[in-house]
Amino acid sequence: MPFRPSALVCTKKPSSSVWLARQARDPYVRLRSSPNASVAAPSYRSRSAFKLLEMNEKWHFLDHRDVQVVLDLGSAPGGWSQVVAQKLGWDNNARPPRMSERRTPYPEAGTNWSSKPEDFDPLDISDLEASGGTSGALGRGTIIAVDRLHMSPITGVQFIQADFLEADTEVLLRSLIAHQAGPAGKADVILCDMAGNATGNAFHDIEDSLAICDSVFEFTKRHIRSAESVGRIMGGALLIKHFVHPLLYIFRKKHLEPNFNDVRYIKPNASRTESKEGYFLCRGWKGL
Repeated sequence: MPFRPSALVCTKKPSSSVWLARQARDPYVRLRSSPNASVAAPSYRSRSAFKLLEMNEKWHFLDHRDVQVVLDLGSAPGGWSQVVAQKLGWDNNARPPRMSERRTPYPEAGTNWSSKPEDFDPLDISDLEASGGTSGALGRGTIIAVDRLHMSPITGVQFIQADFLEADTEVLLRSLIAHQAGPAGKADVILCDMAGNATGNAFHDIEDSLAICDSVFEFTKRHIRSAESVGRIMGGALLIKHFVHPLLYIFRKKHLEPNFNDVRYIKPNASRTESKEGYFLCRGWKGL
C-alpha cells in the first residue's frame, strides 16, 4: 500500500506561510542565495551581519587602527563576530558588500506606540545556515565572543560559552584582554545584538530589552577604554540593540548620553521595517 501523508503533515500553518513569503521578499536573503553569493556576501551565519556591516560603513567604529580589542556579547550564532574578524584582517579573502544606511530619528517621548506583538527571531538565524570557521590572513588584535549558547569556531575569534554577567566569566575576559593590552587593558569596542525571547506580551518584551541594556551598560563601565586613553574623541564605542519604547529613551538620556561624547539611534536598512528593534551607537566613553 503506497504511503500517503496525512492532512496534518501536508498542511502549512498560516505563520509558516507568512514566514516563507517574508523570506522570499527579503533582499538580504536573496543576496546570500544568489549565484554570486560567495563573492557578494560571504557565508554569514546570521542576517544581522548585514546590519553591522551597514552601521560600520556609515560610522567606521571598527575601522580605526587603534581598535585592538572587540567584545561581542550574546554572539551566537556568530554573524557579528564574522564581520569583526574580517574588519580586523582575519579573513581578507572575503570582501563584504557595500551598504547604504537610512537614518531614522529616534521617536520623541510621548509618541503613540504600537502594542502589536513582535514577530521577532532573537538570534536572526531563520534564513541562514551555520558555517564553521574559515581560514584566512593573520589579523590584528583580540576578538572575544561570549554566549551561553554554543558557537562554532571563527578564525581570529576566541569564544567563551558562558554568561557574560558571571564573575568567573569576567575574570576570564580580563585575562584574555590582558594578553593583548596588558593588565589594565580594556575593550575598544563592545557589541551587543542580544534580545530576549519574544513572548507576545509587548510590555514584557520591552522590560526584557531594558534589563539587557542595563546589564550591558554596567558591564561596559567596567570593561571599555575611555576616549582619553585612546587619544581619540570617539574612542571607546558601544553598540547595543534595543526595542524602541519611551523606557529605552529614558535609559538613553539617563545612562548613555551623560557618559559618551556621541550617542545615536540607528535603524539600519537591513533591519526589517516591521521590527521595533533599533540600535544605540555610543562613542567616546568619558570614563567614570
